[in-house]
Amino acid sequence: MNAELYSVQRRARIHAALGDPARLAIVDTLTLGDASPGEIARALDLPTNLVAHHVKVLDEAGLLVRTRSEGDRRRTYLRLQPGALASLSAPVLSDVARVVFVCTHNSARSQLAAALWTQRAAVPAASAGTEPAARVHPRAVNVARRHGLLINATGTAHVADVVHDTDLVVAVCDNAHEALTHGVRPRLHWSVPAPADTDEAFEATFAELADRIGRLVPALEPAAGPPPAPAQRTGAHHD
Repeated sequence: MNAELYSVQRRARIHAALGDPARLAIVDTLTLGDASPGEIARALDLPTNLVAHHVKVLDEAGLLVRTRSEGDRRRTYLRLQPGALASLSAPVLSDVARVVFVCTHNSARSQLAAALWTQRAAVPAASAGTEPAARVHPRAVNVARRHGLLINATGTAHVADVVHDTDLVVAVCDNAHEALTHGVRPRLHWSVPAPADTDEAFEATFAELADRIGRLVPALEPAAGPPPAPAQRTGAHHD
């Protein structure tokens, strides 16, 4: 069994074990401190035999560690297995040297995503388009400025001039995702609709990208070496 499949199956067992309200309450009880089964029964007002059943299920799922009391060896204390709940998170994307956000015209969504990423993450970012426009959309420049970010209004670029083999490519529009069928291929796809030509629509797009980036940043593990050299193209956007 490969490591990825094992990780998924282990997470599924933990999710199943936490699917019962009483078991979730036991885990909540143990989140900040240890307790004996009897103490758990009293705290949650549950019969001791039912607590024993739930503890067995949680133990088999790898969520608990049992220890003997140093004061009374007949007493058992329960604590959460270190890292067990953290393992519920999706696996990290490892060895990422740079993230490149791609949309069709490189005039709004990909530019905002790269600017947001640069503000929040240590991994370098760039943006590009499959059919780059001559300039960045003025409303994208303005919404970025309102949030303390800077975008070069003339800094659009084609994917062929920006993307390296080692980049994590994120398509932030459906057209780009569907257009990149060979060569440059997005590893991730965010189906972010094209904003209407209003400030409110650009603010909504900015908010959606910010939410998605907030979820992706902690899932990346930076590469050990330096990022690839930037593409040599006038006006290319790399931050």
